[in-house]
Amino acid sequence: MGKGCKVVVCGLLSVGKTAILEQLLYGNHTIGMEDCETMEDVYMASVETDRGVKEQLHLYDTRGLQGGVELPKHYFSFADGFVLVYSVNNLESFQRVELLKKEIDKFKDKKEPYPELSNFNCCVVSSLESICVFEEIHGARRGEVAIVVLGNKTDLSEQRQVDAEVAQRWARSEKVHLWEVTVTDRKTLIEPFTLLARKLSQPQSKPSFPLPGRRSKGNSSSEN
Repeated sequence: MGKGCKVVVCGLLSVGKTAILEQLLYGNHTIGMEDCETMEDVYMASVETDRGVKEQLHLYDTRGLQGGVELPKHYFSFADGFVLVYSVNNLESFQRVELLKKEIDKFKDKKEPYPELSNFNCCVVSSLESICVFEEIHGARRGEVAIVVLGNKTDLSEQRQVDAEVAQRWARSEKVHLWEVTVTDRKTLIEPFTLLARKLSQPQSKPSFPLPGRRSKGNSSSEN
């Protein structure tokens, strides 16, 4: 199961990020939770994939974005995966998800490490800022970020502002999986996180050069 994968859950303010995590992990759903601003928190989850592999996820519940505020850049640097959340009754929240996807792609291409922090490990769980700063940055699998998108609040479909087919077309063009969900039905939340865990547990791509262990061929230079 390893030391776990870091997954950043982000989106516009009041789209229901915390409510999704509370319902998924604990079966807790409190009406109005979406209106309570999160000051950043971390949830731990052990998710079993359809291949029977258990993946330890560190779910970073980020502060809701609003106005011109951007997601702090340190999240992009250490994340193994992202859960982008919007509300189907808020077009602006979907537009923010589109921008977040572009930012993820930009940082994935740049692959900017923080070498001065590479030897630090975090032992403080109560403060997400401490975790973000002192994580073992180089442990992240750069360039292999897994992304799922959740369109929350389908129970408010009469207030819908985001067309489901438009959202799915965007998801296909971006090569990401998108689900419409509601925290009132926990079953709608399980599949997205199971798929995310499966993507994160996939083995690394095979290298194009011979694997170590076949010492009889071309291995003398490394022995000197």
